Amino acid sequence: MKTILTEEQLGLTIQRLSHQLLENIIRYDDIAIIGIQPRGIFFSDRIVGQINQQIAPGRITYGKLDITFYRDDVRQGLHTLNQTDIPFSIENKTVILIDDVLYTGRTIRAALDALLAFGRPAKVELCVLIDRRFSREFPIQADYAGKFIDTIITQKVKVLWKERDGKDEVVLL
Repeated sequence: MKTILTEEQLGLTIQRLSHQLLENIIRYDDIAIIGIQPRGIFFSDRIVGQINQQIAPGRITYGKLDITFYRDDVRQGLHTLNQTDIPFSIENKTVILIDDVLYTGRTIRAALDALLAFGRPAKVELCVLIDRRFSREFPIQADYAGKFIDTIITQKVKVLWKERDGKDEVVLL
């Protein structure tokens, strides 16, 4: 096991990404941030928290998306369903999808399919904490990335969140 980001580095990375997002927002009411369930919401909660500290809280529309039934790579067995919480339309908005790790691109492809149930966005951007850039199966890339890492297929990137795992850290297994 190798540490990629310590708790302090993770905090700084989240702060940097929050500032980058804010720099590119022209009109707050045209933006919707959507975290991808299950692990992307820990990251999106932190991003939205940072943004709310910089501007008036509640100016950014925020939702959470479960993509379980939209995946094309679901294996046999039981899958834990998560809750989708998007009580607004994304019609003509810029949607910023947030997930923790970008690997093959299949999660993001499924999220794009799932988003259509909530309207047709004007634009979709992607913000990820870790971009495993040489592992894509789909032509998807992040607009905002905390850290780029090069891994081999047998390695796994694990993002640990204090709320779920008891500590904040990104490790390579």
